[in-house]
Amino acid sequence: MTAITARIRAIQSWQVTLGFALLALGFLVAAQLAAEGPRVRYTTQERSPLVETALGLQTQQDQLKTQILELRKQIKALEDQGQGTTTQQREANANLEGARIAAGLIPLTGTGIVFRLADSSQPVPANGNPADYAVTARDIRTVVAELWLAGAEAIAVNGERVTATTGVLDIGGTILVNSAYLAPPYQISAIGPTDMLAQLGLSQGWVDFIETRRGRFGIDVSFAEPPTVDIAAFSGSLNLRESRAVPPSPAP
Repeated sequence: MTAITARIRAIQSWQVTLGFALLALGFLVAAQLAAEGPRVRYTTQERSPLVETALGLQTQQDQLKTQILELRKQIKALEDQGQGTTTQQREANANLEGARIAAGLIPLTGTGIVFRLADSSQPVPANGNPADYAVTARDIRTVVAELWLAGAEAIAVNGERVTATTGVLDIGGTILVNSAYLAPPYQISAIGPTDMLAQLGLSQGWVDFIETRRGRFGIDVSFAEPPTVDIAAFSGSLNLRESRAVPPSPAP
């Protein structure tokens, strides 16, 4: 015991203090490791489902992106189809507008010419026919036909629009145009190119009409070329007698 006691006494005090400090540090490290162990295990257990959830959300996001791209393609296809439909509608409306103009259902204004036909002021000879010295339905039909040939696009007689179904007939001392009874003088208005009068002068039918009706019987035929000529729309009734399907125009 004496030897052991002597050896203990020989140990320096700082060495004893260092030993106790190291022993305390070891306890602290062990306690820290013991405390972190469950926390690390807990974090590891919770991370797995979170990662799975994140991966699931990423998959859903990829699917939604694919759907968005597909919907954009469908929208583009519908827009292209809508443009085609709009073009077809515009074409159909243009054709309908042309048909309405041809049928006389739309009033028009433009350059043209106006003729005035009045009965002759010459005395009827003893052996003459008074009807030859008056404007007749045949005179009106002749002027209208010559104007069409000269390029007229729309014609009216005393405001009555001339259409494909218009009839011009002698009724007593008046002329029936469409369903209206007209009295002289008769004003025939036409819209068309600016050279209609020149085109009329090139027509043999017009030349014969002027030489016969004005030169021989004195029918008063005068004309004017105002800046604009107004043609009213057809005001009568339309009766559909026949219809047929019109094939669609070929695509360009």
